[in-house]
Amino acid sequence: MMSIRKVSLRSAATLVSPAAAQLRVRLSTGPQQQQKTFYEFRTYCIRPEQNAAFLKLTNEKVHLRTAHSELIGYWSVEYGGLNQVFHIWKYDSYAQRAGVRAALAQDPSWISEYISKAIPMLRSQDNEVTYLVPWSHLQRPPQEGGVYELVSYHMRPGGPAVWADAFQAAVTSHDAPGYGKLLGAFHSEVGKLNRVHALQWFESADHRAEVRHRSHTDSRLVAAVRDSVVHLDSQKNKLMFPCPFSPMK
Repeated sequence: MMSIRKVSLRSAATLVSPAAAQLRVRLSTGPQQQQKTFYEFRTYCIRPEQNAAFLKLTNEKVHLRTAHSELIGYWSVEYGGLNQVFHIWKYDSYAQRAGVRAALAQDPSWISEYISKAIPMLRSQDNEVTYLVPWSHLQRPPQEGGVYELVSYHMRPGGPAVWADAFQAAVTSHDAPGYGKLLGAFHSEVGKLNRVHALQWFESADHRAEVRHRSHTDSRLVAAVRDSVVHLDSQKNKLMFPCPFSPMK
């Protein structure tokens, strides 16, 4: 009797009603990450007296680093963080990144010509693993130059199942003629969790300021932002200019 009862209970547990299955979907934190490709965000804080020297050295020697993996963009932060650089690196997998790091450690040119000189110029380094959100694709700006804005949103816990639609509506509402150009939307995987980033491009810092003021009176944007802000814990941004050697200019 005991063995039959166990079998019966086990069989009953496998029968999940459609309503229960739908409840599980609603309780999910969001769609599973399907792409192995990820983007490493790196932020370096440079010693103020070494800022120009660091940028010069990197301009001359960055080819030693890009020989190992793909650089998406490299920017100098102008507003929202002084004496900082921000760069994005693309990897097809964690195994690839581990291989790149191992190869760099054995690259005598990289060590002697760049890293041994650059490290003393830095105050700190920070990195974060991010993925493109499912609806976003990495794009290039419509023209070279301009100013880039990285807006980072720290969302309240709950996951994309709770806030993804509202976040998408708010971010894409700014990607319209006369406004800025959304180049990519990313969510964090390693680093500060529940964080999403929007990388945007504007013709100039003044154009960005004009767009910012205009958006406050655009009912379409205001409505989208209001629906999203209820899921927001905090946000910050920085305006950046591409370095001469940056692939994304």
